[in-house]
Amino acid sequence: MQMPSERTAIETAQAIAKGETSAEAECEAAIARIEERDGDTNAVVVRDFDRAREAARAADQRNTASEAKPLLGVPMTIKESHDVAGLPTTWGLESAKDFIAQKDSLVVQRLKSAGAILLGKTNVPPMLADWQSDNPVYGRTNNPHDLSRVVGGSSGGSAAALAAGMVPLEYGSDIGGSVRIPANYCGVYGLKPSYGVVPLEGHFFPGTDGADIPLSVTGPLARSAADLALALDLTSDISLPRSRRRSLKDCRLLVVTDTDLAIVDNSIVSAIEETAERCERAGATIARQSDLLPDLAALHRQYLHMLLTVLAARDPASDYPMPDFPGWCDMVDQQARALRQFRALFTEFDAILCPNAGTTAFPHSSVPMQERMLVVNGEERGFGEQFGWVSIATYPGLPAASTPIGEDADGLPIGLQIIGDFHADHTVVELARLIGELG
Repeated sequence: MQMPSERTAIETAQAIAKGETSAEAECEAAIARIEERDGDTNAVVVRDFDRAREAARAADQRNTASEAKPLLGVPMTIKESHDVAGLPTTWGLESAKDFIAQKDSLVVQRLKSAGAILLGKTNVPPMLADWQSDNPVYGRTNNPHDLSRVVGGSSGGSAAALAAGMVPLEYGSDIGGSVRIPANYCGVYGLKPSYGVVPLEGHFFPGTDGADIPLSVTGPLARSAADLALALDLTSDISLPRSRRRSLKDCRLLVVTDTDLAIVDNSIVSAIEETAERCERAGATIARQSDLLPDLAALHRQYLHMLLTVLAARDPASDYPMPDFPGWCDMVDQQARALRQFRALFTEFDAILCPNAGTTAFPHSSVPMQERMLVVNGEERGFGEQFGWVSIATYPGLPAASTPIGEDADGLPIGLQIIGDFHADHTVVELARLIGELG
């Protein structure tokens, strides 16, 4: 047998199916990597190795019986906020540190049904509400590229575990960039699906249940775009259309780096422009402006109002002014108009290419988000501005992928955000794959 290696999820499943390795060997190799590499990173904060070993042995028995499953024997971890029966779900809150989930989330159920082996859960910020993953229950997660830097949030431990090579697949959630920002800061792939595509059941505030939260989605992170596509198919509630493009030739791409949303570091703009030029050489049509592009700053203000309203509804301590029912209906109407505006844009373009954020991973900070500043091109700017880039896709419920495209002068990853039409999730992921292959 070939020694287990850091394969992608698809490569791992194929190698197990062919008998080149085994689920048990891959499980042990992933456990060894976690034990070896996670001391300084602190990504996998809840470990479930004994049950993982049992599941791996059972997977090998199923493989011997020629039972085919797309992720049979593939070791992975999952964001702490997803319920896994028998494991804590705290959302990084000390008040919830003793809560133990009694049932797997639907996403976990579907991943297990596909044969995945869950090794444990990865770190988050309190209430999933920061772009750094540090909480009083599990402590701080550090970026594998530079331990003095953040990993992003709220799926920060997810991206760190991937970037450190501990596991090939992860699953997070996203309402304010919580998949895309960690993927961006850690140099891995991440997908925020179209709103409502992947179920939120079992991704509840500890000890509660209820309706899906407006704006919020769950989505995969991986070290390859192909793994994103597979994980999406395995967990989604609907059959999404396949990609409209199989090559960059004739793709129509709108590049957006200069808006009223937030300024962007020159290194990120340069990396995006270089990527756009490579796309153009591969046959894509590149535009940098369009009359169909909505007023992004206006839509961002509407997004913030809806986001803060949604969060306040779940927080009894919040003093954010809540709308009455007609006021909420007006907010939903505005959101629907925004989606229609973008759908008109996507009759002319296959995707928008833009930053995930204006900087690469920033240094750890104890300053609250409301008071935090970031240095962009040598200028101090308010941290909250940076949510403008992720709101482009989140507010209208569009799919968006983060794909790594380079590094800055400090060796920190630079990611590209690829935004597509509603339910064009596979087009977005395919573009991430094609752009990733440009080198």
